[in-house]
Amino acid sequence: MVLTLVIGADGKPRDVRVRSSLDPGLDQKAIEAVQQWQFAPGTKNGEPVAVTSTVEVSFRLLSK
Repeated sequence: MVLTLVIGADGKPRDVRVRSSLDPGLDQKAIEAVQQWQFAPGTKNGEPVAVTSTVEVSFRLLSK
């Protein structure tokens, strides 16, 4: 699954959207997971700036 998002100048993800869907339930779980991540912000002239990014999220089934 592929998500697009904006990484804010504070490193927090914003405007997370599904670019390539697998399943509505998995889409939501991927969005929830990525919203908890902390990124290093992009910089321009040494100052933090917001940047657009693409993130690929993979799922694995685990057996017990």
